[in-house]
Amino acid sequence: MKAAELKDKTPDQLKDQLIALKKEAFNLRFQQATGQIESSARMRAVRRDVARVKTILNQKAADAAASN
Repeated sequence: MKAAELKDKTPDQLKDQLIALKKEAFNLRFQQATGQIESSARMRAVRRDVARVKTILNQKAADAAASN
């Protein structure tokens, strides 16, 4: 997921995506604990995607606050 793709989305879409990513991260942690994880690299990618989404949400909130 690229940051440019995220910038085009609305805050509601970003929040939905954040929820989905957090669910995926939970499922990956559960798989790791039970020894069923297929790709541990996916955990890192999901954590970074969560950080990207949070960063874009914070930037949009700061822009909205600055414009008021």
